[in-house]
Parts: sequence; structure tokens; C-alpha cells
Amino acid sequence: MNGSSVVVEFDDGFPASRLFASKLSYTFDDLIFLPHYIDFPADAVDLSTRISRNLPLSTPCVASPMDTVSEASMAVAMASLGGAAIVHCNAAPDHQAAIVRSAKSRRIPFASDPAFFAPSDAVSSTADFGSASFAIVTESGSRKSKPIGVVSRSDWEAVADKASPVSDYMRLPPASVPSNYDLEQVAGFLAGEELELVTLAGEEGEVIDLVSAEDVERIRGFPKLGVPSLGPDGKFLVGAAIGTREEDKERLAHLVGAGVNVVVVDSSQGNSKYQIDLIKYAKNNYPGLDVIGGNVVTMAQAHNLIIAGVDGLRVGMGSGSICTTQEVCAVGRGQVNFVENILLIVSLLFF
Repeated sequence: MNGSSVVVEFDDGFPASRLFASKLSYTFDDLIFLPHYIDFPADAVDLSTRISRNLPLSTPCVASPMDTVSEASMAVAMASLGGAAIVHCNAAPDHQAAIVRSAKSRRIPFASDPAFFAPSDAVSSTADFGSASFAIVTESGSRKSKPIGVVSRSDWEAVADKASPVSDYMRLPPASVPSNYDLEQVAGFLAGEELELVTLAGEEGEVIDLVSAEDVERIRGFPKLGVPSLGPDGKFLVGAAIGTREEDKERLAHLVGAGVNVVVVDSSQGNSKYQIDLIKYAKNNYPGLDVIGGNVVTMAQAHNLIIAGVDGLRVGMGSGSICTTQEVCAVGRGQVNFVENILLIVSLLFF
């Protein structure tokens, strides 16, 4: 061999071209990657991508627009980790817009979503506090009203007469800082004033959240967060879902007013006249807004939505753990195959 290196080619496994040429339908559980030679450290891996044409992500993860998944707390958490969440549309348009507005108003990777009480309200159980440890008492019982006190679970548990109004045992309202304070600014304020709690206030003075010194220490114990996802406005990147009905045009207006960065037209079958018409309406009326269409699993479906003007595609049909589209409607496609086909049509149209 005269000292020269020898390169040996092994026919080991299946290349993608051979795999997909078989015309079989594959799910991700059907396939596994073969390991290869590594000559780089793990921190050299770049996972950055785009959620849509104009919006980058440093982490390729997006939370689904389901009412048990994506609201303000998930949107804040995902954006702080470099991903994004799509706020569900199973709510009145103004309520969905309020969720988007709440998420975009924050700069710390945490949302407690506190309950709000009026002074005359009585707490019936710890469930009234929701997932938070504290509740805020305002003049009218809404977040837009003036805060006059705060109540904790332990405050209520120590009260002998559980039917008494919260005004009987509430504490004075804590100090307030702007909701766009980052974690270190909040921590510095709490430490400097020797406070246990601080409220985050929105641009119009409304109460966004409560943050405690304990919350700060818990967040500092999180794994390294990396680069957050920010929109062109410098705030957390937040998406929201809309339907394809005529009244969704009003929902879209509410979301744009709340500062949403991207909307997903949420439908199990995206290749429809109704979705295409709504995509064209959104792009004509809000040209600066990115619109994702779907769901699609074929090149023909993707082609129609791309021609309509979408900035991204949501792919998949019946592949979720609780999705019944393939079982009930007998339509769909293996997850690997439709991803491969969508990438092909996108490359043909754009590259």
C-alpha cells in the first residue's frame, strides 16, 4: 500500500434515495439513523432554524396550539429556550389576544398566571389559586383594576373562617416593576428592597404577574437557557392559531393588535378553499405578518398553500398520539414520507 491511506466503502444500511424510492410509507418509529464518524464537539452543533420565512429559532421546537398545552406560561417558556409556542384558539378572540399580550410583555422565563380576587370574594379551596402560590386582590377582581392586596395559599389555610372575604386577611400589595424587566433586574430589585414579592406591571398599568424571591432562585437553577426567540419588536416571539371561518378575520385583527408574530391556520386538512381564501386575506391585510398554513401531507396540498402565499407549512395528519384523523377518516400518510415530499416541493419552488 506504499504508506498511502486506504478508503473503504461499505454498503451498510440504506441511503435516503434508496429508502424513499421503495414507495413504502414510513413513520419515524420505523427508521433509525446509523452512527457515523464524529470530528467535532457537541457545542459546535448548530440547531438554529426558522419557524417561518422571516422568523428565526435557535431551537427547533414548537409547542402545539392545544388548550392543554399552549397558553401564556408555555409561550414564555418556549421563547426563553429558543423555541416558540402557538397559542390555541379554543377561546374568545379577546381572551386569546390577552394571552398573547401577556406572554409578549415578559422577559423572564416564568409565568405563574396568578388568580385575581375582588375584596369581597371568598376562597372556597386551594384550587381557586390555580397553579400559583399567590393571588392578587384588585378593586374589581380583574388584572386591569388597581391592586389593593395579595393573598397566599398559606394565608387562606391559616384562616379559621374559610367563608370570610379575602379583604379580612390579605396583605398589602407588593411593590411593582415593569413587566419587561429581565430576571436579573427583578432579582436586583427584590434584593435591594429586601422584598419577598414584586408584581410585574404592563404598559397600561395592568398586573401581569407576581414574582417571588423563591421564584428567582428556582429559575436560576434551570439548565442554561441559551438564545431566546425574539420577534422584530425585541419581545418574546409568540404565535397563535386561527380557524378558517369568516369570524376568524376578527380573531386575526385581535391577535395582530396584541403583537402576535406568526399565525397558524389550524386545520386537519389545509388544502381547502376556505384556508386558501383566509391566507390570501391575511397576507393582503397584514403583509408584515408571517402566516403558516396546513396541515398538509402531499406535494399537491403544499403547492396550493405556497402559491396562496404562506410563509411556512404545518405538516402531518393523524400522526399525533391523540389524533384520530387516520383512524376515523382513513386519510393521512407516514410521518417520514410526507416530510420528505414537502421538502422536495419546497426545494422545487424556492431553490
